[in-house]
Amino acid sequence: MQTEVITRSIDLPTVSQENFFHSSELFKIVEQTSGLKPYMVIVKDKEDRVVAHLFAMLRRRWALLPPYLFTQGRVYGEGVYREDVDRQFVFNLMLKALSKCFHSKLCLYIEFSDLSKKMFGYKEFRKNGYFPISWMKIHNSLHSCHPKERLSTKYLNRILRTREPQIKVFETKDVERIKNVYKLLKTYYRFRLQRYLPSESFFHNVAKSKNGKIFVATYKEETVGGALVAISNNNAYLWYVAAKEKRHPLLHPTFATVWKTIENAYLSNCRHIYFMNVGLPYRRNRYRDFILGFGGKPVSTYRWFHFTINWLNKIASWFFRE
Repeated sequence: MQTEVITRSIDLPTVSQENFFHSSELFKIVEQTSGLKPYMVIVKDKEDRVVAHLFAMLRRRWALLPPYLFTQGRVYGEGVYREDVDRQFVFNLMLKALSKCFHSKLCLYIEFSDLSKKMFGYKEFRKNGYFPISWMKIHNSLHSCHPKERLSTKYLNRILRTREPQIKVFETKDVERIKNVYKLLKTYYRFRLQRYLPSESFFHNVAKSKNGKIFVATYKEETVGGALVAISNNNAYLWYVAAKEKRHPLLHPTFATVWKTIENAYLSNCRHIYFMNVGLPYRRNRYRDFILGFGGKPVSTYRWFHFTINWLNKIASWFFRE
């Protein structure tokens, strides 16, 4: 089998588009976003047919303490495979190729998340110098009943109350509204060092795409909430969300925004909605507890990390040892 890493959309072969996080659609969005660079790992058989592909992006980031610029490799999921291939074997080929490529780009570290199963690729990750950190995933099932049926009376009443002061939440493609959503997200993420927010153009391009949605929450024409949702494999993924909760505590704009994304996913016949970036499985996690209030299911998982500086990777591996 042949493995190749592609960095220009013009060079991409035809690949499956069902998984948005490994699609040429997302590749092109990232390609057009400043501070991001796309990478697609392609594996072909002897007949030059694509048997697997994996999308990754290189992010340019800024650290405050100490102040310095660095790049981070980011991958969501394990890629897409033809049914008749050995997934673990092919994944190892792609992981090797991607790690080697990012090493050559002086990337500080690489992060994998949102794998289909907790133990997927465990041996392959270990073999290539990655270490796991226990993480938490939450998803709501939408195919068995209406999402309202999963809410407690307290949560249902709170959602109903958000409609009384005329708070409105809707999908938008309007340039000015997306700008306002981005400003809100940027303010929210400013002091959250562990979270990354791409540049504004990313959100405008997602809104134009087939599998991306931007939601805005307004109150008397003021933008009080916003969210980005991706649709992949008939599932919805709440990628980014923020609201002016402190400024409008009685409106509960975060509740209104999240509920709208759940309701929209249900009406769009999605099977599940996944809440990304729920965080580490600490005993206390306000955002996780808030999301669980909508009736979601928590699942223990791993995120995999690899520092390209050998001594730093050894220290991190020891510190996060199981």
